[in-house]
Amino acid sequence: DKKAGGAWSYNTETSPGPAIPTKESLAKFIPKEHLWPIDDYWNFHAGGERFTTIDVFRDALEKRYGAPTSLDDFERKAQAMAYDNQRSMFEAYGRNKYVSTGVIQWMLNNAWPSLIWHLYDYYLVPAGGYFGTKKAQEIVHVQYDWDTNSVSVVNGKYEDLKGYKVVAKLYSIDSKEAGSRNATIDLPADAATKAFDLPTSANISTTYFLKLQLNDPTGNPVSDNFYWLSTKLDTMDWKHKKDTVYTPQKDFADLTGLNSLPQVKLDVAPGFVQASQAAISEVRIKNPSNSIAFMIHLRLFQRENGDDVTPVFWSDNYFSLLPGEEKNVSGHFNVDSASGNHVGLQIDGYNVAPQTF
Repeated sequence: DKKAGGAWSYNTETSPGPAIPTKESLAKFIPKEHLWPIDDYWNFHAGGERFTTIDVFRDALEKRYGAPTSLDDFERKAQAMAYDNQRSMFEAYGRNKYVSTGVIQWMLNNAWPSLIWHLYDYYLVPAGGYFGTKKAQEIVHVQYDWDTNSVSVVNGKYEDLKGYKVVAKLYSIDSKEAGSRNATIDLPADAATKAFDLPTSANISTTYFLKLQLNDPTGNPVSDNFYWLSTKLDTMDWKHKKDTVYTPQKDFADLTGLNSLPQVKLDVAPGFVQASQAAISEVRIKNPSNSIAFMIHLRLFQRENGDDVTPVFWSDNYFSLLPGEEKNVSGHFNVDSASGNHVGLQIDGYNVAPQTF
């Protein structure tokens, strides 16, 4: 499809573009007095040629999520957008397996502190885009298909999988269930299979949520996914696309309802296991509230200086929990990465009360 520019067939060098580091990383290369609002000190760490600013990203963020009022507000919106952008890119190629034949992320990381392209930053800290990519790369993966408002499952195994159950539930911004659908399907090897179209609801809020769950025939969870969507759709202005670099939008989805989510305080039970030089932070998290806890973010830090423990490999991050839902998360790292072996845990999120352990 020529109108899609580079976003079709085998795409050898692509990404959503800007990848905003966490505020702790930003503070290492942008002077304190220039951290907010965004200025030319930020642009100096963008790219060259056609990529000298993050203005396209900022414009989309403001129109979809609402104008940020502070660095913290910009951060929570930027990480949500990067997660969504990266995930959707890889999921689109997964759903269109062997029609769109491949995609290569540009790029893994940068050679200096940068605001664009990376999956983890110069200081080895992964942010929203990394975990959106990680989610999309599950070998057996349930996903939302934006163009058809439907649900598909990508089976990346070279074997057929039979009798898998797909469950989809819609939630309004008040966290109340607004519709559901489920099906039991067979998954051909190395292929994407449509499960069903999503139900429609006249009473759903403008900003709403979709929770997907895939279980094997014995009921064991295989894959889950969580989306924030809008009844107001994004539409592209294909006539004014700029070669393979950028296609402007005519309309932007309205995700500003996210800003009305009540603050949630999570129940957190942190643990720590060490075997020689290998260490694992094991965290059990429960949402005891009546509201969705959106984009929960975990961070391990060195208590002596406040720096991130790096590298750390989280089983999941920037995830969401429904009311009453709980989740176990683990973070693997080497004790040499933690100065003096003294490690702290921070938890925050889009509407999550910060806690430190």
